[in-house]
Amino acid sequence: MVPKHIRQAFLSTKYQIVYQLGSFFAMQHRHHGGKHSIPVRNRGCTVKHLSRKAEDYLEAIYRVTRTKGYARTKDVAHELGVRPSTVVEMFRKLHSFGLIEYRRYEGVVLLPEGESIGRSVHLRHETLKEFLLLLKVPETVAEKDACFMEHELHPETIQQIRALLDCFGSDTEAAETLKRHLTAARLSRT
Repeated sequence: MVPKHIRQAFLSTKYQIVYQLGSFFAMQHRHHGGKHSIPVRNRGCTVKHLSRKAEDYLEAIYRVTRTKGYARTKDVAHELGVRPSTVVEMFRKLHSFGLIEYRRYEGVVLLPEGESIGRSVHLRHETLKEFLLLLKVPETVAEKDACFMEHELHPETIQQIRALLDCFGSDTEAAETLKRHLTAARLSRT
């Protein structure tokens, strides 16, 4: 395995900027209680060129470690609905990227870069799910669609969705008017 200081020497300028922005928004998220931050991501190019699948694993590890402090293979397998052997394979890959610390039979913990990415994906997911629920999309559909959309939408789009949600959060009359309109529209389709 390549030592960490050598790996970091080869990080591109683009990665450094995206990582720093991700850290900044994560810090803003903690400062504002999670209501006003928007995760940052490059369109078509995630940090370290991670696949959707890798991002989903980091998000799942992030969710599990928020409650337990660590994640075991079976926890992540349950979270993602996959076999434990598939999880071990991805753990090894993420470990080689320097995003998690993986020890066989002990589970994983996120390293700072992995935590930043996992948190960012999680915040995108939560923003999109909240938006879809506001639109009266059934929760199971909203969950599935948010999982897909979190990887596809441009960061500016997610920022605008977050701003809209914050606006409705502070203007309850406008939010109720929208909800009534959407409920009526949904009922007229059935």
